Amino acid sequence: MTPGIFEPNRRELLAGLGVALGASAGGLMAGGAAPAVTAQIALQARTTSLALKPDRPPTPIWELAAASHLRDVRLRRGDRCELVFRNDLPVPLAPVWYGLNSGAPTDPLRGRAPAPPNAVETSIISMLNAGTLLADFRLFEDDQKQPVRPLPVIVAESSPVTVDRDVVLLIEEWRLRPDGTAVPPGQAPKDAMPLYTINGQTSFEHSAMGNQRLRLRLINGSQRTVLAIKLESHDVQVMALDGQPAEPFSARNGALVLAPGARADAFVDAATSAALLLHDGKEARQVGRLKISGQLDRRVPLMPAQPLPPNDLPEKLDLKGALRFDVALGAADAGWARPASFSTASAPIFRAGTGRTVVLAVKNSAPVTTVFHLHGHPFRLLDRLDDGWKPYWLDTLAIEPGQIQRIAFAATAPGQWLIESVATDWAAPRLVRWYAVE
Repeated sequence: MTPGIFEPNRRELLAGLGVALGASAGGLMAGGAAPAVTAQIALQARTTSLALKPDRPPTPIWELAAASHLRDVRLRRGDRCELVFRNDLPVPLAPVWYGLNSGAPTDPLRGRAPAPPNAVETSIISMLNAGTLLADFRLFEDDQKQPVRPLPVIVAESSPVTVDRDVVLLIEEWRLRPDGTAVPPGQAPKDAMPLYTINGQTSFEHSAMGNQRLRLRLINGSQRTVLAIKLESHDVQVMALDGQPAEPFSARNGALVLAPGARADAFVDAATSAALLLHDGKEARQVGRLKISGQLDRRVPLMPAQPLPPNDLPEKLDLKGALRFDVALGAADAGWARPASFSTASAPIFRAGTGRTVVLAVKNSAPVTTVFHLHGHPFRLLDRLDDGWKPYWLDTLAIEPGQIQRIAFAATAPGQWLIESVATDWAAPRLVRWYAVE
């Protein structure tokens, strides 16, 4: 066995099969067979290192990784997956999924306990939607001894999408001390300096042929910073945000602004070599490059990009009959808690009946931009007069100091769901509350 690659031994494999068979038997006893498993994923929490500074040894970090050593997981919409998770780190952990929205396994604080060290656990998850997802351990920051790399999860559409290349660009943020070690998020960075990578590289280059259509899956894998990413000299057509198809539109000046954890799918028709620029609100820097080598001859010219296949979200939201609630982000006296002390015995931030439209007025009273993430349901960003909404869905939103943003969603998934709030300050704690759909 290659060192570092997770391959379950016979005992672990039998234990996983026992869980799956037990679930199937439960379905038969209830009067019907459980749906068939169509895919398997093996994930591992483990230690690794990254070469972040040329004059220093590799920086030790933790990561959530696919056992195959691929830097992302590829599935298809409709897959019912057997997930085998192995925790080789010294603290309890469980993958936290952003964009999955398929029930209890996606919210470990609510649906299941994290896996203890050296444990192997098996569960079943369903890929209800196509899109760009993200899995990591950010709800367990309080116990982390090292910063953690997240894992992109790509769920392909049921029908083909016409592109030549499908490229994941995972942008990550690090705080490095002078000795080359990294400060985990949630801790004071002191003399640590920011550094950004794309796909783990401090200088990223992607080669393509001229006239190729690229699908760029841009992921802000940073923990605290809102980032703008720009490909110079190209029209960047935004096709999806936070894993949900959007009405295609051109990014302003070719730049996309992404909150921590946010994702954007963009189509780019490669034309010329160009710089990939990143702006963190303080300065712009080149973090990568698109390199054109050769020219692709097409018998038929490229047609304008067509919308991605829909994920069956509602076309209309009943704003007039909506339930309306105020949400104050991260206020010390408003019921927010660190994930380590979270309990659903606390009062929910709101309750809603299944099928109702919910409108939230989300207020940031903090002196810095704060990031809001809603588990369980994608939402629409409302126009200022509540007379319509932007032509895309989100699950993550950065809200500026003193600002109120109104969002709306259809409460279609019964259960108890998390809301996250974290200020864009490296030392700020991640806070959570919960809401109920009944």
